Amino acid sequence: MVELRGVRHRYEGRLVLNLDQFTVPAGAQIAVVGHNGAGKSTLLRLLALLEAPTEGQVLFDGKPVRHRASPALRRRVTLVEQRPVLLRGTVLENIGFGLRVRGISRADAYKRTAEVAEQLGLLSLLERRRTELSDGEVQRVAVARALAIRPDVLLLDEPASSADRAAAGALYRALAAERGKRSMAVCIASHQLEDAYRWADDIRALADGRLSPVTPENLFRVELTAAGTDTMSARVGSIDVLVTTDRAGSAVLAVPPGDIFVSREPLSSSARNVLKGSVTRVATHRGGGVAVTADVGVELIAVVTADACRELALAPGAPVVFSFKASAVQVF
Repeated sequence: MVELRGVRHRYEGRLVLNLDQFTVPAGAQIAVVGHNGAGKSTLLRLLALLEAPTEGQVLFDGKPVRHRASPALRRRVTLVEQRPVLLRGTVLENIGFGLRVRGISRADAYKRTAEVAEQLGLLSLLERRRTELSDGEVQRVAVARALAIRPDVLLLDEPASSADRAAAGALYRALAAERGKRSMAVCIASHQLEDAYRWADDIRALADGRLSPVTPENLFRVELTAAGTDTMSARVGSIDVLVTTDRAGSAVLAVPPGDIFVSREPLSSSARNVLKGSVTRVATHRGGGVAVTADVGVELIAVVTADACRELALAPGAPVVFSFKASAVQVF
């Protein structure tokens, strides 16, 4: 459907995206995750044909896209940005705008508008104006406006960042309902890993503009400073993480969830990173086992077996210790 090949994209000479290939196939459900500044929003703008890459090619249905994509092609791809802009007028007018400019009859436009408004829990807000909406409601209106025009590819940048759990659930149910009716590729940029794992069937991690070969959890942008021979220290949240590397300065760290030892009390081991905290979430991990999220001065995710989860009585609020070796931390 949409593909980037050999893309290098720069802003004022600074390389922000460096991808050999990134493809959104027809009907795909993709989540792109990564730290702030990883390049997620830039990636979506290139996929939406709103910008042309500094280097490389963008292809749509296997055909190269010119520097300035045609209006007909751009109508097949819709991007909802993290802070969307609504038009003047009511929620009803905003959702139906794209249908009106496409020449859809008033009756059909109203039917489609009411349908997506109901899916996203917006029926009671149809007569409200932008100034009467919360940030989360603005996001849902923008998603409804995008769904109403039935794009072939829908790109969403942090669509649930201002939503509560009920609103986020309504969003993902609306996407599932729409995809149940027709083939639509959806690519979401999100920092909410639990939602990404629950919704997407293809999760890709970005680290400083590149696809990361590690699992997308526990990615942090840091400054590495010397802490001993071949050992660096990085401030992550309110804690210091020790890393086995000779690299210094700006970097991205990845702590693989499977390399974190989980216990109720500190273990006698060679692990140099021993972090005490409390469990905040417990959920089934997409790759198998149980994902245990804990606040240990920063939010970290570890993966344990179901038996270990029961034996340790891991549940929200329970005390926990996360331990991992300095050599387990990967540096990019």
